[in-house]
Amino acid sequence: MNQEFLSFGEELRRRRLTAGLSLSKLAESVHYSKGQLSKVERGIKAPSRELARLCDTALQAEGQLASLFSPASTSRRQVLTAGVLTVPALCLVHPRVYVDADQADLAVMFGTLLDHYRDLGQGTDPNVLLPPLAAQANAVQEFAKITKGRDSHTLLILGSRYADYAGWIAQETGNDLTALRWTRRAADLADAARDPGFAAYGLVRHALVTMYGNDARQTTQLAERAQASGLPPRVRGLAAAREAQGHAIAADYDSAMKALDRASDLLGKSAADSGQPAIGTGNVTDLAEMTRGWCLYDLGRPAEAAGIIDRQLAAVPAHATRARTRYAARRALAHAAAGDIDHACQLTGGLLEDIRQVRSATIAKDLHALARTLGRHPRNPAVRELSPRLGMALHSSS
Repeated sequence: MNQEFLSFGEELRRRRLTAGLSLSKLAESVHYSKGQLSKVERGIKAPSRELARLCDTALQAEGQLASLFSPASTSRRQVLTAGVLTVPALCLVHPRVYVDADQADLAVMFGTLLDHYRDLGQGTDPNVLLPPLAAQANAVQEFAKITKGRDSHTLLILGSRYADYAGWIAQETGNDLTALRWTRRAADLADAARDPGFAAYGLVRHALVTMYGNDARQTTQLAERAQASGLPPRVRGLAAAREAQGHAIAADYDSAMKALDRASDLLGKSAADSGQPAIGTGNVTDLAEMTRGWCLYDLGRPAEAAGIIDRQLAAVPAHATRARTRYAARRALAHAAAGDIDHACQLTGGLLEDIRQVRSATIAKDLHALARTLGRHPRNPAVRELSPRLGMALHSSS
C-alpha cells in the first residue's frame, strides 16, 4: 500500500467526518462514486489531482488537502484523462511547464478554453462537465499563484470567471451548496484581482440560487446590495433584473416593474469590455425585456409573459441549447397557465429532446410546474398524448 495514498486517504476521511458528511454526500458533491472515494480513503486507490482539488473545495480545506496530492503518483493514463481537453489535463499535472512561456499567451489559452467550456455547457450534461471544469478552474488559480505582476492579475480575473461558471454548472446539477461555494471563490478571486464589479456580481449569482428557492426577501436584498453606486452599469443592470425577479416572487408588481426599468436603462448603457471576459449571459439580446416576461408569469400575468417571451426567444441563437430550453420551458408554462393548452403541449413536445440533453435542475422546476398545470386538463387529447413523454423527460432531468 502506497504511503502517500494512505496519508491522503486518512486526511480526506478525517476532514469528511469533521464536516459531518457521509461518504455518499461527499461523493454526490464531487461527482465521484461512493466506491471510488472509499478506495481513496483506505489508501487502495490513488487520488487524481482533479479529485484532490474537488474534495479540498467541498471540505473547505483551503488547499491543505490538495497539497497532499503528489503528481509523481499519477499515472500517464490519469494525466491524459484528467480533463475534457488534453491541454488543461497537462496543465494540471505539470503547471511549471508553462512558467517560462509567454504569460500573455497563457492567458489567451485559458480564456479560449473558458469559451469552449461555455459552449460545451450549452448542450452537455452538467454532471459530466463540472469535474473537468472544476479542475481547470483550480489550475488557473494555481498559475496565478506562480506568476507575478500583471500576468498574475489577468489570471486571477480569469480564475474568477472560471469559478463563477463552475458555480452555475453546479447549480444546474441541483447542488446549491457547491454552487455557492464556487460563487464565493469567484468573489474572493475578483477581490484579489481588484475587480469590485465582478466581486459584486457574486451577489447576483447568489441571488439566482435564492430565486430558484423562491426566497423573495433574500433575492431582493442580495440584488440590492449589488447595485451600489460606482459599480459598472452591466453589473448594476443584471442586479436590477434579479431584484425584479425577487419582487415578482413576492407578487409586488410595481417594485418589479420599477426594477426592470432600471435594468433596461443600465444594460442599455453598458458596453462590453473587449479586454475582459463577459459578465452574465451573452445569448439573450434584451435581457431586461426577457426578464420582464419571466416576471410577469410569477406576477400572475401569463398571457403577457407568453407574448414577450415568444418575441424575445426568436433572437436567442440556435446553438445556445441550454438558454433556449430555459426560456422555452417558461414560455410553454406561461401559455399553459394562460389556458392555451394545445399550444403549450405543442411547444413542450418540441422541447423534450433538448430537456434530456441539458439535464438542468433549474429548468426542471418550471417543467414540474408545467406538468402540474397540464395535469389540470386530463381529458385534453394533447395533454394525454404528451404526459408520458413529459414524465420521462422530467425523470431524466432529476
